[in-house]
Amino acid sequence: MFNKSMLIRSLTRGNCIKISNLDGVRTLHPRSEPFDKIVHCKICSYSLSQRTRGQNRFYSSSSRIEHKQRPMVSHVDDNEIKKFSKIAQTFWNPSGEYEALHSMNNLRVPMIRDGLIEQCEIKNAVEPLSGLTLLDVGCGGGILSEALGRLGATVIGIDATGDNINVAQLHKSFDPALSLNVKYINCSAEDLIATEEGRFDGVIASEVVEHVNDQPGFIEACCKLVKPGGSLFLTTLNKTYWSYAIGIFAAENIANLVPKGMHEWEKFVSPQDLQFLVDKNGFTTRLVHGMFYNPITTHWSWIKDTSINYALHAVKHDITSTTTPESETSSSEKET
Repeated sequence: MFNKSMLIRSLTRGNCIKISNLDGVRTLHPRSEPFDKIVHCKICSYSLSQRTRGQNRFYSSSSRIEHKQRPMVSHVDDNEIKKFSKIAQTFWNPSGEYEALHSMNNLRVPMIRDGLIEQCEIKNAVEPLSGLTLLDVGCGGGILSEALGRLGATVIGIDATGDNINVAQLHKSFDPALSLNVKYINCSAEDLIATEEGRFDGVIASEVVEHVNDQPGFIEACCKLVKPGGSLFLTTLNKTYWSYAIGIFAAENIANLVPKGMHEWEKFVSPQDLQFLVDKNGFTTRLVHGMFYNPITTHWSWIKDTSINYALHAVKHDITSTTTPESETSSSEKET
C-alpha cells in the first residue's frame, strides 16, 4: 500500500531524480538560512470571517490607480478565481490548506532577499530590502508580501481574487508596522502596465504560473513591470510524470496537502519553456533550482532535481549599462 513514508523514501533515495539540463544557468544553492521573521497572528483564527469594507486603492509616486472593478484580461482564469475564493479564509491557518506556502517562505524569502542584495548591492543588515519596491503577483492572503515587507521593502500585493485581497488587508491590519510599506489591490499584472511599466525593482510570481490561462501573456506582463536591471522571481511546478504523480495525485489524494482539483497538469510548465519565455522578454536567467517539500516534516529544501517544484531568478537587461548580465557573470567567474 502506497503511503507518505514510501513516497519520501523513494524521493530521498534518488529513484525519481533526473536533473534537468539548462545550459548556461547556475543551479547553485542560494543562501538559505532559516527565515525567522515570519509572524503569525493569534487573532487570525477567529477574525478571518470578517470583511474589509471599501474599495482597494493603490498609490505610487508616479501615478494613482483606483481599481473599482477587475477588467477581463486574457491570462486570468475565472475558474481559478472561484476555486481560490472558496478557501480564501484559510490563508493564515499555518496548518491548513496553505501550510506548504507558509513553510515555503523559508526558501523563497532568502532566495529573493539574496538575489536582490546581490543585484542591487544593498548593505542594510537590519532591513536589507529597504528602498526597494517589489510587486507580489498573485499575492493571495499576503503570506509572502508581509514577509518581504518586514525586510524593509515597499511591497505591492495584487491578486485577481477579491476575497484573497480582503483577507490580506485584514491580516495586515493586525501589524501596524506594515501599514506604510505593504499595499494590496484586486487586479492582474496586466492591469498595471499602462501606469507602472518598468517601475519595480523586483516582481515575484510564486506558485501562480500554473494557475493562469495564457502563460506567455502573463510572463510578458510581469516582465514589463520590472525596471531595467531588476529581478523576476518565479516558483512553479514542472510538467513531468513525477509532477503529476507527486504534485497532483499524491498531494491531493494521499497526503491531502491541497484541496482536490487545485492543480491542472496541463498548466504546468518546464524550466526550459519558462526560461525561454523569460529570456525572450529581455531577461537573462541567473538561477534555476529544484525544491522539495517533505509532508512529514512540513519543511522545504533545495535539491538539484527540478522534476516537480522549482524556482527561477532572472535579471532584466539594463540598457543604460555597457555590460550585459552575461558579461558580468563571466567576469566574476574569471576573478574567482
